[in-house]
Amino acid sequence: MNSRVAVWVVNGLLAGLAFVSLFPLVWMVSVSFMQPGAASTLPTPILPASPTLANYRTLFGSIGMGKYLFNSLLIALLATLISVSFNVMAGYAFAKLQFRGRDAIFKTLLGALVIPAQVAMLPLFLMLKPLGLVNSYAGALVPVLASVFGIFLVRQFARGIPDDLLEAARIDGASEFRIFTTVIVPLLKPVLATLAIFAFLGSWNDFMWPLIVLTDDSLHTLPVALAGLSREHVQDNEMMMAGSVVTVLPVLVVFLALQRHYMAGLMAGGVKG
Repeated sequence: MNSRVAVWVVNGLLAGLAFVSLFPLVWMVSVSFMQPGAASTLPTPILPASPTLANYRTLFGSIGMGKYLFNSLLIALLATLISVSFNVMAGYAFAKLQFRGRDAIFKTLLGALVIPAQVAMLPLFLMLKPLGLVNSYAGALVPVLASVFGIFLVRQFARGIPDDLLEAARIDGASEFRIFTTVIVPLLKPVLATLAIFAFLGSWNDFMWPLIVLTDDSLHTLPVALAGLSREHVQDNEMMMAGSVVTVLPVLVVFLALQRHYMAGLMAGGVKG
């Protein structure tokens, strides 16, 4: 009897925490369908009295949120592809290839994890300016070309791959590139999915760097555009919530669709090595 009560208590607490966590998201979606000014009335409504798509039509029609959505999608997809490629190659090299200074270089990279990313933004901007990469998609992609965390995650996972498997491939005459593409990459699928999710979410949600490097309004990403929208429509709560839904919904769908691979990659990366 006591164990059954304990189960009900635990499940009740978890359900309460889930409700507290999800309620702001549900209310955000609800407000985005309300009539202008409806969310400012008292008592504050939970559900829209007369749902409307006017806020979304204004976003994509008058404000042009579609181009910001395209910018975010393009940068996030390119960042994911480039970051995963570089991180996998570097992580595999640190795990399985022998070269001078390997351990010292890796320890130096790990030390860079304690440095806030914001510290490097000004030097990076000053480096990109004479190269003509400011106010360009290429400039927005530079910080995500590789990440120390991604390299570390791949290295920990790749260390669990048996060396005998690689030696057998070398004895059969396979080149290092072929070993990497046909042997290593298929074995790294769980961590590849995890890296892809991290890279996509990180690039999609990034606000500070796109704000600094993309000076042209037509190149702004969704987070930057949403910040501008909040200044111009500070009293229009329904419009702001619609913009938030457009910004949050794609990454939420991506995470929910790939969460199984994400958890598998994190667990495997933490156990292996």
